[in-house]
Amino acid sequence: MMVIVFHFVLFGLLNLIIVLFGYQLVKKAMVLGSWLLFITSIVAIYFICLHDAPILRMLFIIVTTFTAMKVIAVAQGYKGRTFGLTFKQWAVFATGWMGMRAQPFETFGGAPLPNAQPMIGFGLSRVFIGIMLILVAHILVWFQVYHDVTYVVVSAILLIAFSLILHFGLLGISAGTWRLQGANTYTLFRQPAKSTSLTELWSKRWNIAFSEMTSVAIFRPLKKRIGAEGALMISFIFSGFLHELALSVPVNSGYGLPTAYFIIQGLMVLVEKALVDNKIMILQNKIIGTVWTFFWLIVPMPLLFHTQFVKQIVWPLAGF
Repeated sequence: MMVIVFHFVLFGLLNLIIVLFGYQLVKKAMVLGSWLLFITSIVAIYFICLHDAPILRMLFIIVTTFTAMKVIAVAQGYKGRTFGLTFKQWAVFATGWMGMRAQPFETFGGAPLPNAQPMIGFGLSRVFIGIMLILVAHILVWFQVYHDVTYVVVSAILLIAFSLILHFGLLGISAGTWRLQGANTYTLFRQPAKSTSLTELWSKRWNIAFSEMTSVAIFRPLKKRIGAEGALMISFIFSGFLHELALSVPVNSGYGLPTAYFIIQGLMVLVEKALVDNKIMILQNKIIGTVWTFFWLIVPMPLLFHTQFVKQIVWPLAGF
């Protein structure tokens, strides 16, 4: 127990250093320094939690990665612009919001903004639905008939449940809460089920924080140097790398699979672009576009949520 407490202390100190030192970097738009801070932080948290339980390792790595990536995204985003955040606004943004754009927190501390209560209500409803799905999963395990079928079905239910609780629930509550404090926060997951292309899904609907981060930190800086297609593929590969940190490193297994998943996504986005460029509008049909999108989203998904991640993290988080 004392070792875990000590690791929590080190984790907290590391993220405090990132926030304090990161503020100096973003004020001066020091992009290279931000990347060095990111690399150093990832190496440090890896060794801090090297022998901890997988769930704890995942928590430490994800939080530290997001905090360090914010420094990069904000330093790049304010390059050539006047930096408009006080330290308090920066600290709240860096530690309390999952989005990667700091500009909404330039108004933090001001009058409450509209639509806060609906966001909070929506988030609470999704947390409730997610908890109910976890209870359903427990019932299915209790009455399981075919072990392999139960494993697949329950794993899918748990992934949906945790997504509802975190992505649509807690992050929705967070967005509404910060709006009450004057920050112009927004929904990070925007009705992804309505996507009719992978391009739409990844750029406009699913995890806007990630698309903001890769767009600002990777795609835009590289686009002029290597072209849009190359920059897009590197952005997806970088997303794969970050998911390796979150999904493979904590369980020390499945290396390369999340990256393969995002390479597939990037290639399919390029296919969509090629179809449009050649005036082949087959994906403009809503039904075909929806089937195409969710086929490529779901069928390769075992690469992303690989077996050991599901067994060592997803099922234990649900109480199994």
